[in-house]
Amino acid sequence: MKSLLIFIFLLFFLSSITSIHTLQIPSKSLSTLDQKSLKNLNNETIYKISKQLCWNCLGEAIQFLFHHNLVRATKMELPLTWDSNLENYAKWWASSREEDCRLMHSFEEGYFKLGENIYWGSGNTWTPTDAVNAWADEKKYYDYASNSCVEGQLCGHYTQIVWKSTRKVGCARVICDSGDVFMTCNYFPPGNYIGEKPY
Repeated sequence: MKSLLIFIFLLFFLSSITSIHTLQIPSKSLSTLDQKSLKNLNNETIYKISKQLCWNCLGEAIQFLFHHNLVRATKMELPLTWDSNLENYAKWWASSREEDCRLMHSFEEGYFKLGENIYWGSGNTWTPTDAVNAWADEKKYYDYASNSCVEGQLCGHYTQIVWKSTRKVGCARVICDSGDVFMTCNYFPPGNYIGEKPY
């Protein structure tokens, strides 16, 4: 009986993994994507894929992952998977900011081993959706042709989200002693290499 249960579990597990790998994403080589190809990449589909790529995730984790994957889908990039090691790193950094809520990275400039986006919001109602949307909103300042940001604006948070070789993300949110919110996401492999385009 026990071996039968193990077999059924393995069969279910393998079928769910297979469904992840059979996702049909339109080729980037197409100059224009037809509406039929994009129809399969709706919010519900991206949410389901995100849930499958986020094992044992709870509320905020799935919010972070889903909204990252929504942004990536607009550029036909593969969805990110949730990584518990990156999540633990993000939790460590967020908890170290809890006392002062200071908007600063976990590493010195130029010494990064991970990609990192950080967010601060006044008050305690800011959600993972707000953070990812704020980062993604930088798209309006990014010019793909010149691979640069509009002068005086930021766009590196956006380009990290859609970076072509990034595959994993882990994030954390903390309410600081001041009552404000600090959020951070870490990415691997990191993006934003000088001279390289994100997608």
